[in-house]
Amino acid sequence: MQSTNDIRRAFLDFFGENEHTVVPSAPLVPYNDPSLMFVNAGMVPFKNVFTGFETPPAPRAASSQKCVRAGGKHNDLDNVGYTARHLTFFEMLGNFSFGDYFKERAIELAWTMVTKEFGLDPDRLTATVYHTDDEAYDLWRRVAGLPDERIIRIATKDNFWAMGADGPCGPSSEIFYDYGPDVAGGPPGSPEEDGDRFVEIWNLVFMQHVQEADTITGDLPRPSIDTGMGLERIASVMQGKRNVFDTDTFRTLIESSEELVGTPATETTIASHRVIADHLRSTSFLLADGVLPSNEGRGYVLRRIMRRAMRHAHLLGAEKPLMHRLVPTLVEEMGHAYPELQRAQALVTEVLEREETRFRQTLDKGLRLLEEEASGLEPGDSLPGETAFRLYDTYGFPYDLTEDALRSRGVSVERAGFDVAMAEQKAAARAAWKGSGAAADQEIWFDIAEREGATEFTGYNSVEGEGRVVALIVDGKEVSRADSGQDVIVLTNQTPFYGESGGQAGDAGRISGDGRLDIAVTDTSKPLGRLHAHHGTIRSGTIATGETVHLEVDAERRDRVRANHSATHLLHAALRNQLGDHVTQKGSLVAEDRFRFDFSHPKPLTPTQIAAIEAEVNAEIRENENVVTRLMSPDEAIEAGAMALFGEKYGEEVRVLSIGRPNWEGSGRTYSVELCGGTHVEATGDIGVFRIVSESAVSSGVRRIEALTGEAAREWLVTREEALKSVAAKLKTAPDEVEERVAALVEERKRLERELADVKKQLALGGGRGAAPEAEENVSGVAFSGQVLEGLDPKELRGLLDEAKTRLGSGVAAICAVNDGKAAFAVGVTEDLTTRFDAVDLVRAGVAALGGKGGGGRPDMAQGGGPEGERAADAIAAVRDIMAGVTV
Repeated sequence: MQSTNDIRRAFLDFFGENEHTVVPSAPLVPYNDPSLMFVNAGMVPFKNVFTGFETPPAPRAASSQKCVRAGGKHNDLDNVGYTARHLTFFEMLGNFSFGDYFKERAIELAWTMVTKEFGLDPDRLTATVYHTDDEAYDLWRRVAGLPDERIIRIATKDNFWAMGADGPCGPSSEIFYDYGPDVAGGPPGSPEEDGDRFVEIWNLVFMQHVQEADTITGDLPRPSIDTGMGLERIASVMQGKRNVFDTDTFRTLIESSEELVGTPATETTIASHRVIADHLRSTSFLLADGVLPSNEGRGYVLRRIMRRAMRHAHLLGAEKPLMHRLVPTLVEEMGHAYPELQRAQALVTEVLEREETRFRQTLDKGLRLLEEEASGLEPGDSLPGETAFRLYDTYGFPYDLTEDALRSRGVSVERAGFDVAMAEQKAAARAAWKGSGAAADQEIWFDIAEREGATEFTGYNSVEGEGRVVALIVDGKEVSRADSGQDVIVLTNQTPFYGESGGQAGDAGRISGDGRLDIAVTDTSKPLGRLHAHHGTIRSGTIATGETVHLEVDAERRDRVRANHSATHLLHAALRNQLGDHVTQKGSLVAEDRFRFDFSHPKPLTPTQIAAIEAEVNAEIRENENVVTRLMSPDEAIEAGAMALFGEKYGEEVRVLSIGRPNWEGSGRTYSVELCGGTHVEATGDIGVFRIVSESAVSSGVRRIEALTGEAAREWLVTREEALKSVAAKLKTAPDEVEERVAALVEERKRLERELADVKKQLALGGGRGAAPEAEENVSGVAFSGQVLEGLDPKELRGLLDEAKTRLGSGVAAICAVNDGKAAFAVGVTEDLTTRFDAVDLVRAGVAALGGKGGGGRPDMAQGGGPEGERAADAIAAVRDIMAGVTV
């Protein structure tokens, strides 16, 4: 018996030998089709190739493409486990011709593959063709040798494929395998076709026409081939099974489930084991491709799949979380074909265990309430919708899980009542929002969010992708269309553009479409915390709601922002290591050219501390450790040692970022673990280099560091080096000797300044010590010396007053030093006169004359100043007048 892995390899090897380029599976999140939640067919990754927007990887290609059908238009979730063929996750084998070979070669390859390589009995094979496709009919007769009775013309859309109302289309041919007359059912096109006897194993699409509005308007210049063969279906045929869950991969997973739970797969339990096996595959591959559980979009569908499997584990009697314990078996079975599953094994295991642990708490509470409410219901009855909503709103019990839990009883759920209760809750939320004082013109965001739901951010793993335009805003109002030259805000259903939040700047980039539309996006904001609004100017073309556009982030700018953001986390950890655990983040701004980081600390950092912090961060960068992101509840994250960041609002789920060396310096911890929803580097080495350029005060107890990383840091260092070289040239010395040369110049300057001060002092005193007799006079019998000195350093006033008092022996001295229009004024009184004259009173009179206020000191010496240096003589006169009014 050929294993599923053998079959996959045989298919790819066969087409590789027939000049096809074997390409790896694309991720499950489609980058080129915003109308799809997940890749659901093998041709999806080649959609833009078939429509002419992308160059094909080769004239011929083959792949085994991962697919998920569990949301949106293609949703098999509710059927999984109860039918023989429905799966949420499956692999689609396919070969593709991009304008190379066409029908004859496609049919020849397919027939050779199934009959020669796979060894299927040709007598058990039947082909279908579109009823007007005579060419394909004749080829099946001539190439495959099929008799007329086993070439069936089908007149329905089942055998005519189209990419949409507009675009490539064409007839298709299906290959069916006949299990034999002992199985109920008839051939395709017959009244009994829904039976299990005939199973479709391969579909060949002959892409040859172009249609507009569902009407064929012409032929493609280069007809192409797109085929799809479900790996699980062909494996069931080749392994002699009628149910895909009986194939080897599923049997291995189910046996592991049986062993771990301790409940064998019997008639009553087999459906639950099958659900667990299938959902394990879909959830694990979605997690490996970057989808994380959430309450919106793809993350919500992932959580639905998880919880459905977890409920079936509960039904089987699993006493502790089961799903994460099955991951090693899955990786063993499929990890070789899909290495991304091996790489993500730790993440997948962790997320599944956490989700199931939390869900078990929800499940216990919800099932108790559900049992109480449904105890009196009979088959055919309906559970009131408001009860289902209460389960959802109070206990987090999803609507579809309530439906699933009641299915075995034959009880339905009143959807209308649930929707009414949900609408009432939204109305209450809107009223509360208006009551919060929010600006009336911002209500437009609430309208969009309520109508369209949250924007799905796809930018953690990509910088480009497709999006459907859900709203356009021009001059504060919603419009359906915007034209060239207009400033516009564009909202799409999904986007790789990061909206400004958490201190990180919003992305810039470009929105394009139809070869003409070109919008320069200058910023991305995040209204209501869940919409991503692209702000830009239409450089050419027009844009309308409902259109699909291509969104491309400025990758170089994003890389610079990411490096700066990751560096803030390393800086935070270094600050705490160097300064103490009292350090906490108080704010940040992460831009493309630099970042600033505010933190609690009572005093300025010393140069030694700054150097140590900088060295520690750069050491972590050089280690080039991977940056790891996990999803947790806020409480779980903080309990695990993660630090919450200032200013962030955290919901039910948070991203926990781990950066730097594990078991850092023997502490048993990773260097930095914090809650953060921003974008980050993949490894610390991507930051390049880190440089602190300033440290300053923001407010009492809060300091600010500004820093650079990467190329900006390098340019800053180069600029400083060039400045150093320029200074060295001017000093006529080598750059290494600049410090010594400058120190010598500083000392020389200090010496010259001292000599100059002495000269000024001597000149002020008339050329020598004790020489200023012309400034002396007798006022009411008391010796008085009053001088106005231009250009004198105010620091010299005290010394000059001491000399003047010594010279007078007994008296009062006043000196006013004038510099740049301002005056410094000082008065000295000898000890024998301090009972008669208070220097403080005298100096205040002089200061008032100078246009100033105050002045202070001691009774024998006081000093002040004023802005009106031109009135220096009036200050001297004010002292003289006070003295003249004193009776001797």
